[in-house]
Amino acid sequence: METDIEKTKRDIESTDDLLERALKLSGVVSRIFAEVGWPLVVVGGSAVEFYTEGVYMSGDIDFCRRRHAAIPPRLAQDLMSRLGGEGGPRNWKVCGMFVDLLGVLENEARTELREIQTPYGAVTLVPFELVLVERLFTAVYPTRRESDYAVAKKLAARAFANPEICDWNETSRIAGLPEFGIVRELEALKTEVGNEP
Repeated sequence: METDIEKTKRDIESTDDLLERALKLSGVVSRIFAEVGWPLVVVGGSAVEFYTEGVYMSGDIDFCRRRHAAIPPRLAQDLMSRLGGEGGPRNWKVCGMFVDLLGVLENEARTELREIQTPYGAVTLVPFELVLVERLFTAVYPTRRESDYAVAKKLAARAFANPEICDWNETSRIAGLPEFGIVRELEALKTEVGNEP
C-alpha cells in the first residue's frame, strides 16, 4: 500500500508548474523538519521566487534553520531520504529539484516572517523587506549587475502592486544599516519602478 510520503512525492513529481512544484516541496520539507523540532525558513532566490509568484525562478530551494544549533547531519539525511533525496548532507536532489540547507537564519528585519500555506504544510519566508534590500545590494555593490537589478525591480513592482507585502519604512531602515548602506539606491529604485506604467 502506498504511504502518504509516496503519494506526496508522486504528486510533486507530476506537477508541471515549477512554482507550484517548488511550493509543494517546500511545504513537505518544512513540515517534516518542524515535526522533529527544526523549523526552517525559505531564504535567498527561493524567497524571491515565492514573493514574485514565479516571475523570477531560482532553480533550487534554500532553507535556513531558526535554531542556533546545527541540525545533526544524520537527522537531516534521514529526513531527506524519506523524500527520496539524493546527496547530502546539506544539499539534495528531491523530486527533480535541488534543496539546500544553509546555516542559521540571519534576519535584520523587524517585520514578521511570512507564511504561505501549501497542500503539504506551511512554508515560512524571510521578510519581504530584507529580500528586497539583499537583492538590491547584490545588484549595486560593489558594481552594478543588471541581472540582479532586474530582479530587484520585479520585487519593487510586486511591493507597489501589493502594498500589504512591504513596509517601505522598514525597507529603508534595513537599507540604511551599515551592513548594506544603499538608501540612495533604494530611493532611486522606488522612483524608477513607481514611474513605470
